[in-house]
Amino acid sequence: MAERKGVYFVSDVHLGLKVGDPAEREARFVRFLREIPRDTTLAVYLLGDIWDFWYEYRDVVPREGALVVAELVSLMKDGVQVHFCEGNHDIWTFSFFEELGMEKFRQPCLVNILGSDFCLGHGDGIGGGAGAGYNLLQKIFRCRFAQKCFNVLHPRLAFGLANAWSGSARKQRAPYHFEPEKEPLFRFVRGQAASAHVDYFIFGHYHDSVDVSVPEGGRFILLKDWIGGGTPHAFFDGEEVKVIPAA
Repeated sequence: MAERKGVYFVSDVHLGLKVGDPAEREARFVRFLREIPRDTTLAVYLLGDIWDFWYEYRDVVPREGALVVAELVSLMKDGVQVHFCEGNHDIWTFSFFEELGMEKFRQPCLVNILGSDFCLGHGDGIGGGAGAGYNLLQKIFRCRFAQKCFNVLHPRLAFGLANAWSGSARKQRAPYHFEPEKEPLFRFVRGQAASAHVDYFIFGHYHDSVDVSVPEGGRFILLKDWIGGGTPHAFFDGEEVKVIPAA
């Protein structure tokens, strides 16, 4: 059997988002997962917002991305590890993914992969400076009382409201350009690099592609979203990380 060295990192697929062609985006991601070599791949890291909205009732999970779940299960059956970090859109993951065999982690996560040190996460809220409104919204989303109130809603109504809100917000939002030296996330990265050895910092969330050296050491990679097409991701072969652009 070939040695497992390949590691994939992907973020911000936004399955179910009613912008562009949701069915095409899901099919594109399914093809991407199917093409991952089963005998040489060690792990896949899902860095948040794979789903545009996720909420687990006791007996109900989103229908969007069902084929994606099937492919992830297939990967795990073939010995590939699947690690999942919740994003700000798929924050309400409770136990379903873990029951399938995925390993859930919280950001920022420091992990050694094949001898190299990584700092991984979705990227939202790290370093502060996200804004009072955003921080309040995240506190509400993480509040158990708010989750119990949302749980009272019928799934059709709950998912309809969430998808309408997300789609409307996405259409009104201008493309974001991430300027490292102005961003709280990059300030966090520089501070982390100054206090501990990290070879690679990999995040998503900002829907922009960035690949720069960190002055204090290491490499900072921001993964592009899947909304605009292509299969943007990063791949680690055990020696170096390669960033695959959206197109």
